[in-house]
Order: sequence, then structure tokens, then C-alpha cells
Amino acid sequence: MHCPFCGAADTRVVDSRLAEDGAQVRRRRECPTCGERFTTFERAELVLPRVVKRDGTREPFHEDKLRSGLLRALEKRPVAAEAVESAVGHILRRLRATGEREVPARRIGEWVMEELRELDQVAYVRFASVYRSFQDVNAFREEVERLQEAVAPGSTDRKHQLSLLPGAADGEEAS
Repeated sequence: MHCPFCGAADTRVVDSRLAEDGAQVRRRRECPTCGERFTTFERAELVLPRVVKRDGTREPFHEDKLRSGLLRALEKRPVAAEAVESAVGHILRRLRATGEREVPARRIGEWVMEELRELDQVAYVRFASVYRSFQDVNAFREEVERLQEAVAPGSTDRKHQLSLLPGAADGEEAS
């Protein structure tokens, strides 16, 4: 690696440590020419599959699009940034684990909905309404009912989420 201070062609590694839970290697380097020290980070570069859109077009996977979709659904919701990053990480791991060169956008959308269902029910319904192109209030109602059936009353899966409908907390029927 070139020295960022003097441009010397070679530097030596003084110390190496794992960073980001082992996903990265942090290296302290020293330039033998000028004596300056600096830090570099090394991460495995894994090729992600291409995304096959509904219309059949293909495009590279963009982590930023994934994150922005999650953040848009979670806008003004009480969800920590760490939880969002964890959800992005889960989806990326699933994407890499497929081992496929191409993955349908629909599958990625379903993974996003699974993560949102765990993070925040309101964000889940927001995302589902756009993703599944709800046409009327009945489609919303059906999705909310499916969500309520999936999360049993008193279940620990609910975490600390607010109820979707007033009076529907703890398994009460909404009128």
C-alpha cells in the first residue's frame, strides 16, 4: 500500500485487529521512508446478485435503495438506527446466501416485509401497501387482520409496538 503522506510504494503492517464484529480488519501501518503511521480497513468484497425487476429488466443490487426503502417505511416511527442496520445486514446475508447470480426483486421485497414485521407493524403495513399496490381500504384491512393473526395476543414477538387499531390492543376486536 502506498503511503498517503509521502507516496512511498511500500508500507509495513505494525498491528492488525478485527473490527465490526469480525467483518473488517483494521491495520496500523508505518511508512519506512517518512516514518508516519496510518490506519487502513480491509473488508471482503463479495459480489451481490443482480436484481430481476417485475418487467424483466436486470440491474445491480443497490444497498442504498434497500436502506432508503426501509427508512421511508419507518419514517417517524420509534425504531433505532441500529435496528435498521441490523435488518439491512440480515437481508444482505440472505441475498449472499442464495448463491444465485440473479434474484427476483419480489423475493427481496418479501424479505424486507419480514424484517419490517419484526421491527414495526405500522411500517410493515406502509411498505406492504405500496409494495402490494393496495387498491382500497379492504386490502388494508385484510393485511392488518393477517398481521394480527400472525402475532398472537400476549406473544413476546410484539416487543413494544403500538397497536395498529385503537381498541385492538391485547387481542381485543376492533369495531
